[in-house]
Amino acid sequence: MHSVSKQELQDTLQQLNQAIYNHDQWSKDLIRSMICRLPYDNRDIADDAHHHCRFGQWYYGAPPQAFLEHPAFKAIGTEHRRMHQVTAQLLLESASKGSVNPLDYDNFVSATERLRLEIYSFKHEIEESLNTRDPLTGAENRFNMLSRLRELNELSKRGIQDSSIAIMDLDYFKKVNDTYGHAAGDQVLVAWVNYIRKNLRKYDRIYRYGGEEFLLSFPGNGQQSVKELIERLRNGMPEITIEGGETKSIVVTASFGIATLDPSLNVEESINRADTALYAAKKAGRNCSCIWDSTMAPMQNAGEGHLSAISGEINESH
Repeated sequence: MHSVSKQELQDTLQQLNQAIYNHDQWSKDLIRSMICRLPYDNRDIADDAHHHCRFGQWYYGAPPQAFLEHPAFKAIGTEHRRMHQVTAQLLLESASKGSVNPLDYDNFVSATERLRLEIYSFKHEIEESLNTRDPLTGAENRFNMLSRLRELNELSKRGIQDSSIAIMDLDYFKKVNDTYGHAAGDQVLVAWVNYIRKNLRKYDRIYRYGGEEFLLSFPGNGQQSVKELIERLRNGMPEITIEGGETKSIVVTASFGIATLDPSLNVEESINRADTALYAAKKAGRNCSCIWDSTMAPMQNAGEGHLSAISGEINESH
């Protein structure tokens, strides 16, 4: 879900709510037809009825590409098709016999409830994802960052997979705000996050860590492979177009500090290592990436300000 943009999530949620309403209306009309012994709609007994009802028109329309392989979204399709198959049998039975076997009706109700469960499970996941997004950039916020990093750390402890993190800081970002204004600075942040999200694997994540700092997590990747990926990202960032009174294109670079999620340490200490590596990247001239190693001088109070904010009350206005 995190690979879908905030705007796509909002649009999908709005469309899904309308599709749920349409489905509820269809269900009411169907039950009314059976109780009142009214003629059924021939479209409801067709083999492809699940494609042509109004809910199906939404589902088989043009959902975001990332949803097509999402387990909850696929489950909706399975249950929706099954419900229409049960419905067709029920309508034909009602028309031919003038009544419906209670067991067949129970099967119809069960199919409807299973579909409803899958729909609302998917809806809840969209809403939860929106609630954990940074309102400006669409990156995940810090609300659940530590808990997810701890889950990765546990996998490392069990020898299942190693994972790494990187902290990204946009270089000389204050100059962007001072020169072009804070609205332009916001555009730069959004452009960087959109670029990174499009070039990460679907299991990698980006969190807004501070003002212009972001933490990236890479499940199953060692720090050397992460560095190679970071270098591709860093070198591939295009010029950013700033819209405003006068449209301008500027180059905004970034520095990265990389560290392994060390299973012998708590997550906060691994984050401090990435922070120290970021400091080394800045000292090296910025616009580069550094991997933490034991020879690096720890940055004084590295990460303490961030971690105290994370551990305490979460400030989502950053």
